[in-house]
Amino acid sequence: MDLENLTIEGAREAIVSGETTATELAERHYDRIATQDGKINSYLALSRERAMTQAQKIDEMAARGDALPMMAGVPVGIKDVLVMQGAPATAGSLILKGYRPPYDATVITKLEAAGAVLLGKLNCDEFAMGSSNENSAYGPVRNPRALDRVPGGSSGGSAAAVAADFAVATLGTDTGGSIRQPAAFCGVVGVLPTYGRVSRYGLIAFASSLDRVGPLTKSVKDAATVLQVIAGKDVMDATSSSRPTENYVEELRRPVDGLRVGVPEEYFGEGLDPEIRGAIDGAIAGLKMVGCVAKPVSLPHTNYAIPTYYVIATAEASSNLSRFDGVRFGFRAEEANTLSAMFRKTRDAGFGAEVKRRILLGTYALSAGYYDAYYRKAQQVRTLLTRDFLTAFADVDVLVAPVTPTPAFKLGEKTDDPVKMYLEDIYSVAASLAGICGVSVPCGQTKDGLPIGVQVMGKHFDESTILRVAQAIETMQKAKESSYP
Repeated sequence: MDLENLTIEGAREAIVSGETTATELAERHYDRIATQDGKINSYLALSRERAMTQAQKIDEMAARGDALPMMAGVPVGIKDVLVMQGAPATAGSLILKGYRPPYDATVITKLEAAGAVLLGKLNCDEFAMGSSNENSAYGPVRNPRALDRVPGGSSGGSAAAVAADFAVATLGTDTGGSIRQPAAFCGVVGVLPTYGRVSRYGLIAFASSLDRVGPLTKSVKDAATVLQVIAGKDVMDATSSSRPTENYVEELRRPVDGLRVGVPEEYFGEGLDPEIRGAIDGAIAGLKMVGCVAKPVSLPHTNYAIPTYYVIATAEASSNLSRFDGVRFGFRAEEANTLSAMFRKTRDAGFGAEVKRRILLGTYALSAGYYDAYYRKAQQVRTLLTRDFLTAFADVDVLVAPVTPTPAFKLGEKTDDPVKMYLEDIYSVAASLAGICGVSVPCGQTKDGLPIGVQVMGKHFDESTILRVAQAIETMQKAKESSYP
């Protein structure tokens, strides 16, 4: 069986037909990880015992002729900010080294109920803070498409594992672009669900009003499948929506002709790589060929998205990360004679430079005398950004735009300039602040062979429409690739 082109549907059908078994499929992925992940560093820990127990359960069901669940036997990797009982949960940080949570995140429970085989935990930027996966305490992840390049962040390990065929699908998290940007850099599909569509219970929090869990896969249909499994109300997460979920896989059958596609002018200005612009223009032209209507729209407050995001996200990070003190779990500094000294030394040794930077920024923004000038003002601007999207969606069904201003950059290229690194999120943070849904889907590559992704954004809880448009782009791109000599 060809792992490179293996999909969720293909894996399940191969198990049903007897072509392979869930156990064999898991072992083949573990063998591939063992021989090839050393140069990529996508996995931080493997959950072999749990995975093989699940695979054996699926094989017994198949042997009895039982109906198999939607993701039966499908090998899946999990970003290390989501907890799995008994498995390490480091969030890419030294401060959680050795921590093994006593419970499963809701998305983990749902995946296993659907038959998925969970291979292990994936590398990420520390506490999901980063755009390159160079901030992990356990070493950077390399882009499988170009080993001298970053895979994007913070879900770099999740994107790299799919691109390198170390898993059929993975889960990542997106706070300001952390699913969509690595998906674009690695040439895979990544979905940002609407805020509240997927439970955050069991997610190690970065910024609680922004964090979202979503899939990274090899195809739009696979992404729709995973989303269908993990979406829905959860009594353990008060922010999860009770709005009914749709059958995202069935919705893909609906045509896209007649859909109104908005092209936000603010996303195509100075700083956008010409090759990326050309690929996005090609995707829009393709959508017009299949019956979509493209029209320009304006999101006038876009320029304020980056500063707004980095005030709100760092403020919430400052609050959320205060729990990591060396007392309850994870790393504790030694040779501290007082409680305050233990706190100080633990955090100094346990947190990396980027996490410390964001805690300092957030603490400052929340401090007495500055709260109104920074945090309150940022929340007001967030409302303006959300209104921009709502106004645009009164006239169009989806927005199509770049995911990133550049293709995957070289390892170490931006680490000395945090502002330059933050600007990598310029096309992704506005959707995060507004709480809308989005998807990154491959739409070509540069002359150097680096993947290019296009972003499709949609109304709140309208994942079915963005997935339909993304699949139309995917179909056109595959047709174009198959016509190459």
